[in-house]
Amino acid sequence: MSAPTFGLTFPHTWHVEILPARPAILPARHFVYPRAVDEIERGALEVLVRPDEPGATPFLATCALGFRDPVVPTGIWSTPNPREMCAVSGGYAYIIDTTAPERFKMLTYRPVLQVHPIVTQGLLLFVGHRSIFAWGANGEAWETVKLSDEGVTVTDIEGAVLRGRGWHMITDKETPFAVDLRNGVLVTK
Repeated sequence: MSAPTFGLTFPHTWHVEILPARPAILPARHFVYPRAVDEIERGALEVLVRPDEPGATPFLATCALGFRDPVVPTGIWSTPNPREMCAVSGGYAYIIDTTAPERFKMLTYRPVLQVHPIVTQGLLLFVGHRSIFAWGANGEAWETVKLSDEGVTVTDIEGAVLRGRGWHMITDKETPFAVDLRNGVLVTK
């Protein structure tokens, strides 16, 4: 597992501490993500979450580890919704409502290869092998079409346009692309 990253660029109403291991005595509130998972045996990201909401109690989030490869991210990111936290554990990404931690979303990208907060657009972007997925203040914002057969590279983000390259098997070449960050649609410029 790679060293944890903190990407707290969006305003948020919680504080976290990444623990080196699961505590010997579990707190009263403990949530395992996903709920029924064998991957926990391979390891997990253990996060003590302290919501700032009045009356909210801290909880331990145990996020199953995806891969032990240093090229996949591990860490905590704030999201466009100040109550939500994004935990990425070895490329497995979880969006957790810190005021109601039983509500979560595990992204289908396995693994997530990069995480890009785009504050100006109110998006948290997740780059996979073939496409890009965007999370906004109200949840899933959009997903691009397939941009690559194996490997998306983000090269630039300027204004509302993300530029990158994707490898195409038939031509055996990397081809440039541009995505409109407002809707995830390919643009031709």
